[in-house]
Amino acid sequence: METTNETIKATPNYSEKTFTIRKYNKGTLTSKYRTIPLPKEEFESCEHNTENDWKQFLKTDEYYSVN
Repeated sequence: METTNETIKATPNYSEKTFTIRKYNKGTLTSKYRTIPLPKEEFESCEHNTENDWKQFLKTDEYYSVN
């Protein structure tokens, strides 16, 4: 059984209709991404995403890396 210490947290930006996605390993920030602006319906749907949903999202090309 594989265990991972990686966690993902997504924070919405309501005015821009984007999310900032932060990846942590053992509590330390390792990566930070931002979604491209999303259509209103998709943005609202993503507000209910789970950590696994965001992991799947990061397999797409609908985001970019931020510092």
